[in-house]
Amino acid sequence: MSHFFVTVLQAFLPVALLLGLHWSHRSAPRLRPLVWTTLLALLVGTLVGIRLPSSQTVQLILTLIQLVALALFLLSQFTQSSKLGYLWQGLLIIGAAVHWGDDPNLTALTTTHVVNTDLLLNISAVILAFGWVAFSAVLCGMMVRRLPRWPLLLLLVVLLVLPLSGGLMLLLMKLQALGLTKPRLSFVAHVTNNGAALNYLCALLLALLSAGFLLPLLKNRQQMQATDEAIAKRKATADYRNTRRTFTAALVALLVVALGQLYCDQVASQPPRLSEAQPVTLGPDGKLHIPIEQVRDGKLHRFVWIADDGKAVRFFVINRYPDRLRLGVVFDACLLCGDQGYVMEGNQVICVACGVRIFIPSIGKAGGCNPVPIEGWSNDDNELVISYASLAVGANYFSTVVSMDVVDPVDGSKLTNLKAEHKYRYAGKTYFFASEANYNKFRDNPRSFVTAHPAGNTESATDNAAADEEE
Repeated sequence: MSHFFVTVLQAFLPVALLLGLHWSHRSAPRLRPLVWTTLLALLVGTLVGIRLPSSQTVQLILTLIQLVALALFLLSQFTQSSKLGYLWQGLLIIGAAVHWGDDPNLTALTTTHVVNTDLLLNISAVILAFGWVAFSAVLCGMMVRRLPRWPLLLLLVVLLVLPLSGGLMLLLMKLQALGLTKPRLSFVAHVTNNGAALNYLCALLLALLSAGFLLPLLKNRQQMQATDEAIAKRKATADYRNTRRTFTAALVALLVVALGQLYCDQVASQPPRLSEAQPVTLGPDGKLHIPIEQVRDGKLHRFVWIADDGKAVRFFVINRYPDRLRLGVVFDACLLCGDQGYVMEGNQVICVACGVRIFIPSIGKAGGCNPVPIEGWSNDDNELVISYASLAVGANYFSTVVSMDVVDPVDGSKLTNLKAEHKYRYAGKTYFFASEANYNKFRDNPRSFVTAHPAGNTESATDNAAADEEE
């Protein structure tokens, strides 16, 4: 919801403030033609943006048209024609709506073809944002009379020109009309990937407008307090209250814009955090035992097992049906998105990497964005049992390695797995070495240094030797 509120502000707020300045020196527009011009321009621009061809030539022409239009808009500010005012109202909103409609994230208003809660919340956020944009435009038009108008006009035009110029430069480089250089790419990256900065700068502009009302507010208050004559006092009181309302409204407007963008940056846009994984270890029989009562409640229960090489293998267990015991036992990773894991929000399991919602009864089955299934586990009414071999497969899906104390099997020296320069995998276990000489001795005759196979290893010595891999 907050995403759509903020993106509407990013696309339309600079243009709305510009239109507020645009109307401030003209006669007040009539409400009906102003509203219809705005709505039609919004509809036309959004449809054009949604259906805009991906051709680089079309994008280039459109960008050039918008840059020329902004230059003509500045020239038109030397006239006070109301008809010209309505024309620019429509053209500027069409330009903003084209960019908004071209945003691929707009399709995320809903993920289904039916009316659901997410769709209603997202549409509400869009409507609220457009209302706030209109409110800010009216405030800007009212307040600019106390500040120099042209510096604010130029500032807003520059804010709109910068991303357009970056897009233009990128298109020219793609069409090989400009050379591809590091400074140019840096400029493009800075001006086209900083949509959040537009909202912060617009909030700063509203702050400047508010500052312009601060001295008149104090002056009106002094006049109200100093006047004793009844009529003059009522007039001074009315002036003070009107100024205070406008000043307060501007503060509220800038706070909503700034805090909305800040919330989106710091909270809403951050990926969901994984719940803490419970550490588990193998039992004396080389298997992992988890009580059924711990995992039968239908919630996602995350665990982490540390392999002998320090690799942190995460997995989770979930009861897939509310009315019977049907466990899903899977690694906290998928073959498509890697090891970013899964979270549970409400009664949905969601892939952190791509946001796909997983059908809970399908957890434990391979394919798609489903978590990688763990094979070779079993359960009864009392406990879930997972073998060493089944867990060891998970080391292939995770990249996190934790520090652990290890012993060189050749000379018995102690070190950590992260600082060991040499390691060798034999008979299903990883060994670490303090020196290259020890590593070579072990590699030449590992059986002389290994007295027993690791717990849970069910492979024969011949199979293990054939499966040895040097790392």
